[in-house]
Amino acid sequence: MANTTPEFDVAYEGSPGEILLAGFAEYGLAGLTAVDYLVEQLDLQPQGHVRARGLPSITPFESGTPRHHSRLFTSPDTDVIVLVGELPVPEFVAEEFAESLLKWTERDDIDELALCSGVPFAHGPDDHKPFYVATEPYQQQRLTDTDLTPMHGGYLEGLNGSVMTRGLTTGRPTCLFTTPAHAQSPDAEAALRLLDAVVRVYDLELDTAPLETFASEVSTYYTELAQRVERTGEEQYPDDRMYM
Repeated sequence: MANTTPEFDVAYEGSPGEILLAGFAEYGLAGLTAVDYLVEQLDLQPQGHVRARGLPSITPFESGTPRHHSRLFTSPDTDVIVLVGELPVPEFVAEEFAESLLKWTERDDIDELALCSGVPFAHGPDDHKPFYVATEPYQQQRLTDTDLTPMHGGYLEGLNGSVMTRGLTTGRPTCLFTTPAHAQSPDAEAALRLLDAVVRVYDLELDTAPLETFASEVSTYYTELAQRVERTGEEQYPDDRMYM
């Protein structure tokens, strides 16, 4: 019988970087919107992509030109490598995907990893802000001089949980920036909150004012992608239990 286990591998040809910052097609597309906007504002250039085999995939395109669904961006002027992941990653392949990222970051000497992700958890008005879940090395290295709020309690699962577990076992500084997000439509306000956390932690010069315009320009595409994420979630994800 043929091997149907999904496989992922990273093809990267860019300059070395110390930090991997990633966002994926998840709730509200907040993390994906945030890193996509970061790429545009910092004028980062495509330097690689993630290949997926044995998994129903997508090939995005714009103005008749296709592109890889999971792309890596950087520039010689920054230590950050940004992963823009438009492929929804179901929970049953989260381990394999996280393992592929770990092997690549070890091979290319990437020191730390941060994820951006919105999540539709119950919250009040005071919770409209970014939170973090981070390993102790990341907290000591990046968060001691910030006023970011730690997520109170619960547990991570799926891709976020798999990546965080590897941060615990390897000792690599690993962080998840998260915030409440709409579950079924693009959430530009949640993306802004995630960008606020990234800017504060990494001291980036970033103009977030045009984000609403940016989100409006890609609203049709993002809405279609959000609908695909929702369908994928209904078929392959359990009920949301990410935070308690």
